[in-house]
Amino acid sequence: MNTNFDTTDTLKNSSRRKLLQAGAVTAALGVMGAPAIAIAQSAPKIRIGYWPIAAGLPFYAALEKGYFKEAGLDVEGIKFAGAAQIMEAMLAGRCDGSANGTGSASLAIGEIAAPGTFKIFASNPSNVKNVLDEFLVPVDSPVKTMAELKGKKIASGPGIQNLTLARTVLERAGATGATVIELPISQHVAALAAGQVDAVYTLEPTGTIGRLNKTTRVLEAGVISKYILGDAMAPWFGGSASLTAEFVKKYPVETKKFVTAYAKGIAYVRSNAAESRQYLKGYTAIEGALTAEVPMAAYTMYNEFTAKDIAAFQKFFDLFSDKGIFPSRLLVDSMLYKG
Repeated sequence: MNTNFDTTDTLKNSSRRKLLQAGAVTAALGVMGAPAIAIAQSAPKIRIGYWPIAAGLPFYAALEKGYFKEAGLDVEGIKFAGAAQIMEAMLAGRCDGSANGTGSASLAIGEIAAPGTFKIFASNPSNVKNVLDEFLVPVDSPVKTMAELKGKKIASGPGIQNLTLARTVLERAGATGATVIELPISQHVAALAAGQVDAVYTLEPTGTIGRLNKTTRVLEAGVISKYILGDAMAPWFGGSASLTAEFVKKYPVETKKFVTAYAKGIAYVRSNAAESRQYLKGYTAIEGALTAEVPMAAYTMYNEFTAKDIAAFQKFFDLFSDKGIFPSRLLVDSMLYKG
């Protein structure tokens, strides 16, 4: 089942204010004597928040192919405008989990606000080969390198994760003095075509859309791996599927069934890349010619993480503590589902 639940508020305040707001939600629930996550004791409906992007494909496929139903589970997909809203819904008890593509840093901000709340069971690594993140410029732009964005006006997707990554990549690429503004990703191609911005830090399928309509071109892809992690092939675990720890504790049997069915969705996407693309329709704005062209995400289940993977994931999180966005260092391992 797919329910639209679009929220339009974006997180435009500082990360510290976000933490206070998220903490206030949890505190308010506690004052009222209500549990942080309210779930019926029998036959729970499992509410999973998703951001309508291609990375959530295993979840969409699992719903449409009936993998959750086969496991005896009642799973509902709830669409949100962004990752931060999914995190807030999980804190407030309106969602029991998130699908792949939900910003890992957003989940981490929620974890800092309410320690022990989020358990990541799958993540989607990207790099210069498995393309997700990229900088785009107008097709006729004279800009040829990242450094040439010095002093330019750049748009990024909304939210603290996108803003921090865009600013840091520009800084490390030598594009000092660039101004970064928030803009919904769905508006990136139009903004470039209209000359409203000089470049965008964005996520696929934006680059593919711009290429197909011949209005934009990729300046550089896989920028997080290269400029943040220091290796163009290093896995950037920018989006993750998760469950609340409260749900995991209260429903251990259903949790195992859910994770197993979700893993079946990942296995299906891995082995049927072309066929699985059909399930993007209805959950994302991807359709028509774009369906066959959009780059497909990679996936790593909780039991597939290597020590090297976790080290790369940790380096990503450490950027946010180094920048003062996380008030303290958050260990990735503490958020990983253990099975």
